[in-house]
Amino acid sequence: MSLKSKMPLQVWVLTLAAFAIGTAEFVIAGILTQVAESLNISEGQAGHLITAYALAIVIGGPILTLWLARYRKRFVLIGLMALFVISNLITACSADYTTLMVSRVMAGLTQGPFYGIGAVVATRLVAKKMEGQAVGQMFAGLTLANVLGVPGGAWIGNIFGWNATFIVVAALGAIATAAIAIAIPPQGAEEPKSVRSQIGAFRNPQLLASLLITTLGWVGFMTFYGYIAPIAEQVAGFERSSLTWILVIVGLGLVLGNTLGGKTADKNLSASLIGWPLAMSAALIVVGLVAPQPYLFVAASFVFGVVSFANVPPMQMRVMKHGGYAPELAATANISAFNIANALGGIIGGVVVDSAWGPGYIPFAAIIVPAIGLLFIIWQEWKSPSVSVAA
Repeated sequence: MSLKSKMPLQVWVLTLAAFAIGTAEFVIAGILTQVAESLNISEGQAGHLITAYALAIVIGGPILTLWLARYRKRFVLIGLMALFVISNLITACSADYTTLMVSRVMAGLTQGPFYGIGAVVATRLVAKKMEGQAVGQMFAGLTLANVLGVPGGAWIGNIFGWNATFIVVAALGAIATAAIAIAIPPQGAEEPKSVRSQIGAFRNPQLLASLLITTLGWVGFMTFYGYIAPIAEQVAGFERSSLTWILVIVGLGLVLGNTLGGKTADKNLSASLIGWPLAMSAALIVVGLVAPQPYLFVAASFVFGVVSFANVPPMQMRVMKHGGYAPELAATANISAFNIANALGGIIGGVVVDSAWGPGYIPFAAIIVPAIGLLFIIWQEWKSPSVSVAA
């Protein structure tokens, strides 16, 4: 059986790297109070570390990818992971807020290019009919970071201090770097890509539409997921100590959704782009309706996890399909689109949770933007349907 007829080990190596990067991104939320107390800053100032990381992804990722696209992808991935390791070691050794902020920005700069270029590499390691599954497999590392990495990192921080958390993250990154150097084969030589030709890919209106689809369709995820804690406590009636296992259950749904989304994208990309956002909207309605019932709330949140993250592979595949001469830049730009959606979702959820409506209305507010996005997706797929790639 040839390498491209099954999911190869190399894709799992990319999954490990994505797990390390995803853990570094989200784990700060679990140790925010410790960081604030250690550096004598407010929790709001500590929260700016999250914002700075996200801005590094949104702004710095595409710019860095423009420059890196001219080099061999294997060496680029190794270099990005090396920078990731160094950044997290600096974070672990930080004794002041400024150094910590700079190190977080450095780490954030690696995420967009790695996910974008890594997704392109993943598709080249498998058969055409498995490209969606390969992308989903790689992004499973991000979902596993929420299931295992973030709770584990918070536990390490609580026992050994927050600095130890980032030492472990750096160690994971070092293992992933070595694995990439050993396992990922050199990619074929490519014609050097000029900045102008790469930017020219964005003249394609379908690429711009794909990025807008990601932004609009994904807002609902962070609107709900970012505020699941107050909903679980104030509406469903759970104790704060129960939040960990609730997040684990939802996280398992994210992992399952990644797998399903990859498979359906390979069978029928157009149907996946419409079906999964519709399913996510339906799940949000159900979550909102059953929120006062604790265990129904958990069950509905698990389903939400499945159908929300099933959107990731199809959205990424559509962008790469229309990326033309610059698939790496297009894929990285899509990571920025996801993070813009995360920021918008955080704003929407924050407005609702602080309003007279309260957290119980967050699932319903989370539907608004994705509903607009769904109409836009249907219109775009009617004009230019995405090709089914089933074999």
